[in-house]
Amino acid sequence: MIDPSHVAFADWPGNNRIETLRNLVEDDRLAMLFLFPGLEIFLRINGRGRVSTAPDLLDALKEGPKTPKAAVVVTVEQVLFHCGKAVNRARLWEEGSRIDHTRVPSIGRMKAVLMGGSPDEADAVDAHYREAVRNDLY
Repeated sequence: MIDPSHVAFADWPGNNRIETLRNLVEDDRLAMLFLFPGLEIFLRINGRGRVSTAPDLLDALKEGPKTPKAAVVVTVEQVLFHCGKAVNRARLWEEGSRIDHTRVPSIGRMKAVLMGGSPDEADAVDAHYREAVRNDLY
């Protein structure tokens, strides 16, 4: 939170395709939805966003030794709560709603099928993904 009317979040590395930032430059309207695991309510912020590379802002958004390359600054226009009916209908927080990972192909297997890769390549992609999704967050 920058002040009562502005929030900011770091643009951490993802798939490096920057569609979100491109979209924001073309149309600054945005909405943020916050889910709180175990609670039956959502928080939504509607507003206008802009990309910033201001060094002081990026420094404030550091995670350990990592500094983001960019941030999104949101001018808050509306804050509202959504009831949790959709969460309850989807049984989102129930243990029994979790997908059995053995019933769906892994990321590596899907990529191998789509790209014509080998089982060894699929295993390598899976190993890399498991490591990155847990340990290369920033």
